[in-house]
Amino acid sequence: MQTLLSLCAFLTLLFSAHADVVERFEDVPECMKYFYKEKVPEWGLSTPGAARLCQRFVNRYHFATLYDTVHRIAVYAAYQFEPSNGGGRERRWFVEPQLVNMTWQAEMKDGYWLGKDHPGVYQGERQALNEDYTHSGFDRGHLNPNGHHPVPGRNATFTLTNVVPQNPKLNQNAWRIHESQLTDMFKQKCSKAYVLVGAIPSEDNWIIKNNVKRVNIPDYLWNAYCCVDNNNRPLQSGAAAARNTEENLVEELDLDELREFLQEVSNQPVGELFYNNCRA
Repeated sequence: MQTLLSLCAFLTLLFSAHADVVERFEDVPECMKYFYKEKVPEWGLSTPGAARLCQRFVNRYHFATLYDTVHRIAVYAAYQFEPSNGGGRERRWFVEPQLVNMTWQAEMKDGYWLGKDHPGVYQGERQALNEDYTHSGFDRGHLNPNGHHPVPGRNATFTLTNVVPQNPKLNQNAWRIHESQLTDMFKQKCSKAYVLVGAIPSEDNWIIKNNVKRVNIPDYLWNAYCCVDNNNRPLQSGAAAARNTEENLVEELDLDELREFLQEVSNQPVGELFYNNCRA
């Protein structure tokens, strides 16, 4: 009996260590490295239906996502910046199998081939699907940008749990330029950069398919970073926010200003986004 119990405990540990959808980020050490000093933000923890995703591709984790399964967009993505070695854009769009069924594989998969594995099973109850974005007028706007990673982490950003409906003018202009400026700054000044990128859902603005509200169109996008030296000591921090419209304007902020902004637009507790507010 004791042997059986030990085996069950081992199998439970094995499954939780390799699961993509987890109860707590803290339960997966490989997933905690995307948070500065392993502090998970308080922001978003009260989101109804939130799922915690350790984004897994080619049998490794690449970033973490707090995903809102009600609005079908991410609350935020957390990652470490890595200089990109190019590699082009991934042509596939992945979905999270375990948001359909927790017994399915623990790695993101092309929705087309997942459908071949499980014919007749609807994948979109708790996540956005590629067809939701087709002819919607909105870009599949990356939160964690593909340009902030080399292959294969670059490919892993092409999961639909990492994108939101983004105004094309903003996505292809001011937000893209801002991401590029961050790339240059991270390369020049940081040994490591911990980054959070999130979206603020709208009250009632959705991509609608067949008279069904499928994907919430966020009112705002935001990001925040904590830049550290070789000893993991803070060097610099910053943030930005943008209204998700053709206004095409990104406003740069400091972390305190971002926290005030998030509090104002959400009326939810914000707390620290990084350990000690990224201060030495």
